[in-house]
Amino acid sequence: MSEPLKNIYTLEFLNDFASKIQNVYTKFNEKDFVASVLAYPWDELPLKARIHRIAEILGNYLPNDFENALNILFSINESCIRFPYLFFPDFIATYGRHEEYFELSMNALERFTQQSSSEFAIRPFLLHHPKRVMEYMMKWSLSPNEHIRRLSSEGCRPRLPWGTSLPMFKIDPYPVLKVLENLKEDDSLYVRKSIANNLNDISKDNPDTVLEIAENWMCHNQNTDWILRRGCRTLIKKSNPKAMSLFGYTNSPAENPIFRNASISVQPRQLKIGDSCELNYSLDIDWNSSVHIRLEYGIDFIKSNGKPSRKLFLLSDKTLLFNAHLQGTRTHSFADLTTRKHYPGIHKIVLMINGIEAAQTKLNILGGK
Repeated sequence: MSEPLKNIYTLEFLNDFASKIQNVYTKFNEKDFVASVLAYPWDELPLKARIHRIAEILGNYLPNDFENALNILFSINESCIRFPYLFFPDFIATYGRHEEYFELSMNALERFTQQSSSEFAIRPFLLHHPKRVMEYMMKWSLSPNEHIRRLSSEGCRPRLPWGTSLPMFKIDPYPVLKVLENLKEDDSLYVRKSIANNLNDISKDNPDTVLEIAENWMCHNQNTDWILRRGCRTLIKKSNPKAMSLFGYTNSPAENPIFRNASISVQPRQLKIGDSCELNYSLDIDWNSSVHIRLEYGIDFIKSNGKPSRKLFLLSDKTLLFNAHLQGTRTHSFADLTTRKHYPGIHKIVLMINGIEAAQTKLNILGGK
């Protein structure tokens, strides 16, 4: 099992960071700072809580004046790069939210995002000053620096994982879409992934809005087309008819499906939590022209309340010639994950073709080993 990410903050890391601060601010008490960070309940804290704890305690050992404290961090931030230093932006979110610091905090977040990322730290500012912060987002969306452009998208995602949600943009995503309009042809893959994820977030609350955007943006730029395909992925997974049509999936009406002889089977038909099974599937494409299909298998996982919840897994997404035959095998593990816990019960397994349930089988999951 891999080491938990929260363990990146080792004693060696904290000592090294404290030394960097002490080199530019001689009043900094390295020993007490590190001891305060590692004091109870450090061992019990998850990753984000550890990031915030470091930022919060750092404020106790830097000058009380926010601008002076920032200047100390500015003097070393070029050497404090990547994920572990998320506590730099968090320091801004913790101590820089007074009205008098607003412009200073925005400029600091812009600076720190270039070495780490300010996508989480900017969200408290957005909740309190959405219009003012979005003006900065618009400016950042035109930056020559890809890290700053990415912040303009990632920071205002309505449903950013690990981040505070932005309910006002779930209701009205228009301010976000104005920013994405500036970014929709971006040459940076790093930025395009964020734009696509932002659109995907928006599609969960405003599907028709995203589909309208897709219609307007499609087929003008290859970077934009890539963004739209990823940005509409949840709509495609849900077999939204308009999304399926926009992205070229062949319609498979119930009265005249594009497939026949579809089957799916599972071996063994009974297993314990932690074990794996083998899924075998096959089908024939019965159509008089080429077809674009999305082939998936779905499992109705039993939840803790005993009710099923379906999760889809992609098998294939491609264009086939008429009268093609498809078959394959997929191994599926029922080991518990951080994102999914398994429970005993009868699990329905289905083969899905362009959102149509084509075949099914069942698997009995027993308790753990």
